[in-house]
Amino acid sequence: MSGQKIVTPSAEGLAAAARAATGKAMPPVHLWSPPFCGDLDMRIARDGTWFYQGTPIGRFELVKLFSGILRKDGDKYFLVTPVEKVGIIVDDAPFVAVDCEASGEGSDQTLIFETQVGDLALAGPDNSIRVLRDPETGEPSPYVHIRAGLEALIDRKTFYRLVERGAHHTHGGQNWFGLWSAGVFFPVIPSGELEG
Repeated sequence: MSGQKIVTPSAEGLAAAARAATGKAMPPVHLWSPPFCGDLDMRIARDGTWFYQGTPIGRFELVKLFSGILRKDGDKYFLVTPVEKVGIIVDDAPFVAVDCEASGEGSDQTLIFETQVGDLALAGPDNSIRVLRDPETGEPSPYVHIRAGLEALIDRKTFYRLVERGAHHTHGGQNWFGLWSAGVFFPVIPSGELEG
């Protein structure tokens, strides 16, 4: 029986492999099938802050690099390079939408979201907006799909600005207040609940 050494992944090693594999373009993490190398002590907090071994990662370039090799498989999140795949913890969504550029009106409106790491996503057929509500308080948690199953929590200031651009529309046989983008209506709250 040969003694195979298990190497614990490190953030430094992962960053070096990611830099070598990615270059400038968004890396094709969906095409990579490296072996699972264990979990890394890395966490993304609900506010979008990345932590390594309990300490916030202060270098934006490093956070951006890691965000580019992030992948979601099922309900779990991984950092993936061509040679290794490590698990990380995500408290809510891996990104936070910190701004939105809106243009047009009604069904011709477009909403382009920007995340805390500079990713852009046009809400529409490929990038849906969904709103979860706390069953006890009714507090909304709005999300927008960014890419490949990865979502961004829309921050409060951006969501409140979006609500000002909302409209009432019949969706699924019910009247809803929601948002239009790229020809798609995204329901936020039943219209009757706003009137009550």
